[in-house]
Amino acid sequence: MFRSLYLSLTSCCLLISSDSLHAEDWRYSLRAGAASVPRYSGSDERVVAPLLGAKIISPYGVFLDTQKGLGWAFDEDDFGLSVYIGASDVRKDRKSGFKGSDELDGMGSIKSRPLLGLDGTYNMGPIILGATFEHALEKDDDDHDTGSAWNRLKLSISTPFYEGDYGKLVGSLNSQFGDSNYVRTWYGVSAAQASRSQFRAHDTHGGLVSRGADLTWSLPIDDQWSLSTVLAVQYLANDAADSPIVARRMQTSLAGQMVYSF
Repeated sequence: MFRSLYLSLTSCCLLISSDSLHAEDWRYSLRAGAASVPRYSGSDERVVAPLLGAKIISPYGVFLDTQKGLGWAFDEDDFGLSVYIGASDVRKDRKSGFKGSDELDGMGSIKSRPLLGLDGTYNMGPIILGATFEHALEKDDDDHDTGSAWNRLKLSISTPFYEGDYGKLVGSLNSQFGDSNYVRTWYGVSAAQASRSQFRAHDTHGGLVSRGADLTWSLPIDDQWSLSTVLAVQYLANDAADSPIVARRMQTSLAGQMVYSF
């Protein structure tokens, strides 16, 4: 059903364009790079995974992004807003390529499901306030542990530290919150999961999930090429930090990619 809806929305967005629009009204970008990340949130195992992506933005603000999905964005000098429909993250209970870990054997895999997102930013001089809300639809009403619908909220504040000949350096602080379904899905261990895995049962509640910081450096090479590097740190809190699946509360990731815009 989600695939059919996604294709239908994509077709509608492509049909919005008319003969009066010029090619330069559309914006395109391609991304390629690599990231060193934990195998799952709370893991002490790491993996280096490729980063490949693309984005198309129409003159009407409608976009198609391999990272976010299909959506619409509005952006002025002080305020930005985007809504989108995409796919939620996954977690495998076995090591499979760049995903999952054998440490989670018996926990069951968290499968991707349709996700609705709302992303807003507000500029206060050099300070940028951000908020992202995501709602993942129910995957399977028979699987309470890994298939429930959930909500996640991320609040952030960022500011540029440097902008000059060597590009732009932006620092950001953030806090992430989840409802009871979100925390249970990603960090809880039910009695059934405990009986199948190496972990003890762990009850969870909604609330603060983590606090973190990001440092982003972007360097334009010419009018079309640019280099972007992101160092991100998340420190798990509350029921997420106390989960028996969490081997390391401090989660770090490092990503670098080349971006070609045209």
